[in-house]
Amino acid sequence: MQLLRPSPDELPDLAELYRTPPGPWLRLNFVSSLDGAGHVDGRSEPLSGPADKRVFGILRMLCDALVVGAGTLREEGYHALRLDAERRAWRVGHGMSEYPTLVVVSARCDLDPAHEALADAPVRPIIVTRAAAEPGPLTTVADIVVAGDEQVDLPAAVALLHERGLRQILSEGGPRLFGSLTAAGLVDELCLTLSPLLAGPGAGRIIAGPPIDTPQALTLRHALLAEGLLLLRYSR
Repeated sequence: MQLLRPSPDELPDLAELYRTPPGPWLRLNFVSSLDGAGHVDGRSEPLSGPADKRVFGILRMLCDALVVGAGTLREEGYHALRLDAERRAWRVGHGMSEYPTLVVVSARCDLDPAHEALADAPVRPIIVTRAAAEPGPLTTVADIVVAGDEQVDLPAAVALLHERGLRQILSEGGPRLFGSLTAAGLVDELCLTLSPLLAGPGAGRIIAGPPIDTPQALTLRHALLAEGLLLLRYSR
């Protein structure tokens, strides 16, 4: 048993602290209240803070692809996936493309092609969907990747992203996508920020969907304490 306290030591290099093993890796990043709420009034932003936002930016810098569900893209008010000059330079210096690729999972392709995250993206986004969907005008702003017939086949979708060279994958949810990725055994890592708030009843958890057959054990890799937020990193 260990007691965690705020440390007076200099903050470690976050980019190095959050580096992942070489090869394919799928990481999720979420924030939760102390009583398990994944959002306040439908959005996760009120649970966040400066330290969480800093790690949020670092994780985006480290990924090849950012995968989100269509509902999360709309409800959380996503903007175009852009990075500042320093983070772009870091990526290029480490042999990565200047920007990560936005990947939206949408079974119905019910997205507005004029949405800022799609229309103003610095790199052409990808929409992962099923064969039964009709992408329509979305083909003008994004590449359409079909994985599955009647429903999105997430293992197939991840394999197709790997074939495109998008091997380091970050997902920011939402809860149903998290649940589906977990059920498919695709989650390698969870970065979880615990916010020092009691949100009260009503809000959903960070994960949703049907029960999984076997709970997946993860190992704590590090814990950071900042401004009352506890930033945890767990992986296989």
